[in-house]
Amino acid sequence: MSQTSFSGARSETDTQPISPELEFNLKWLETRFEYCGDFSVFQWHFGPELRHKAFSAYFESLSENKTLNYMKASLQDLVPHEVGPAISVIPEDVIRFFSNHGVSSHSAKLVTDLHEVIDDIVTGHLVIFLNGWDRALSYKIASLITRQVTEPVSESVVHGPRESTVENLQKNIGMLRQRLKTPNLKLERFTFGADTKTEVAVAYLINTVNMEVLAELKQRVSGMNQVNVLDTSFIEEWVEDSTYSPFPQYRYTERPDTAAAALLDGKIIVLVEGTGSILICPGLFTEMYQSSEDFYQRSIISSLIRLMRIIAFFIALSLPSIYIALTTFHPELIPTVLLLAIMNAREGIPFPAFIEAAIMEFFFELLREAGARLPRQIGATISIVGALVIGEAAISAGIASPTMVVVVALTGIASFAIPQYNMATALRIIKIPLMILSTILGGFGLMIGLLWLLLHLTSLRSLGQPYLTPLAPLQPKQLLDTIIRAPLKMLLRSPRSKEIFGSKK
Repeated sequence: MSQTSFSGARSETDTQPISPELEFNLKWLETRFEYCGDFSVFQWHFGPELRHKAFSAYFESLSENKTLNYMKASLQDLVPHEVGPAISVIPEDVIRFFSNHGVSSHSAKLVTDLHEVIDDIVTGHLVIFLNGWDRALSYKIASLITRQVTEPVSESVVHGPRESTVENLQKNIGMLRQRLKTPNLKLERFTFGADTKTEVAVAYLINTVNMEVLAELKQRVSGMNQVNVLDTSFIEEWVEDSTYSPFPQYRYTERPDTAAAALLDGKIIVLVEGTGSILICPGLFTEMYQSSEDFYQRSIISSLIRLMRIIAFFIALSLPSIYIALTTFHPELIPTVLLLAIMNAREGIPFPAFIEAAIMEFFFELLREAGARLPRQIGATISIVGALVIGEAAISAGIASPTMVVVVALTGIASFAIPQYNMATALRIIKIPLMILSTILGGFGLMIGLLWLLLHLTSLRSLGQPYLTPLAPLQPKQLLDTIIRAPLKMLLRSPRSKEIFGSKK
C-alpha cells in the first residue's frame, strides 16, 4: 500500500523544525491555531520533583473524553522498563530510548517538523512535546462517530448481499478485502486539498486491470494538486473526458459486492474518505443498465430484465417526442380508432402538443425533486398524492389531455427502471431537445436528434476507452454480459476469469 500526497505538499524550504525550547513550540502552535475553540493544550510536569515540563496538543472535537487518560497511558509508553520508573524518568532517558529504538506502537510516530505536527493534529493525533527535545511524539487518537453498515438505499435488491458502504474509508476497504482475499488487490492512497486533506484510495486487481487505463487515471488524478475534494463526484468531474456531455462516463455504487465484481472485470475503483459512494471507472454505456442482482438470478430472468431496461431507456428518451411528432405531423400513422380517441381527448385543450407536454413534464420533474428532498417518511406520499391530484386537476381544467398524462407518467416510470441514477438524469435532459426537434420537423427531426445522439455516443470516451464498447467497436466475446446475461458457466470460463477463479476440471 503506497501513500502519496499531491496536494497540500510543502516545498523543501517551507519547514519549521521543532525547537528544543518548549515555550517556542507552544507559542508557534497557539499562533497557528488561534481562534480554534476546540484546540486544546494540556501542560504537565514529570520526573524527579516534577521539574521537567511537557505539553500535549490535540483537538477535543476529534477525540473522546478519555483523551487525558489516553495521554497518561501514552506517557507510560515513554517510560520503557529499562529506563526506570515513571517518577524518575528524565528527558535525556526518553530521548536516548527513542533515538535508539524508535516508536514501537503502530499508532504512534516521531515527528521533527512543526508543519507535520499541524497535519497530525488536524487529522486526529495527540502530539506530546518534551522540554529539551527537538522531536515530538504523535499518537493517533481520533474517535469519530460514523454510520454503521446498513442496507443500500439506492441499490436495493431482492436477492444478494444487503450491506452498504459507509463514510469510513477503512471500513469500505475492509469490506472489499473480505470479498477479494488476494494480494493482487492493490491499493494506492493519495491526499488531496490543502484545507480538506481528504484521503483517497484507488484500488484495482493487478492481474485484470488495463495498465494503460490505470496510468491514464493516475496521470489525470495527479493534476488535482490543490483541489479540496469532498466527494467522489469531485474526482469524476476532474478526470472525465467530456465535461459537457450529459451522459455519465463513470459509474457509482454503494454496494461492496458490485465494486468487487467491477474489480474482477478489470475496472478501477476510487474511494474517498467521508463519502459512501464508490466510483467505478471506466464506465461504459452498456454497464449503466446492469445491476448486481443480475448475477443473483437465473440467466434467462436476468436477460429479460435487461431487455426491459433497454426498452425503458428508449421510452424515457423518446416517448414524448414520438407522441408530439405523430399527433402534429403524422396522424396518418396512428390507427383510426386510436386517432379518434386522441382527438376526442384533446378537444378543448388550448395548447399545442409541445406546450402541453412541456407543462406536464415540468410539474412531473418538480414533484420528483420534491419527493427526493422531503423527509423520507412523507416524500413518497407527497409524490404519489401530488401526481394524482395535479394530473386529475390538469385534465379537469382542460390544461392537459388524459393521453398526455399517460405519456408523461410512462416516461417517468421508465426512467425509474434504469439502475444508474445519473443515466436517468441524463435522459431527463436529453428528451427536451428531442421534443423541440419533433415539434419543428416531426419524425424527421426526431431521427436527426437520434442520429446526433448516436454520433455523440460513438465519439465519447471514458478514460480513453470507447463509450459504446463492446458494441462499437464490436467485441463479440464481451457480448455475453451486455444486452443479455449468459449463464455463469460460460462467463466463468473466460480466460480472464480462469486466472482469478481457477479452471474447472
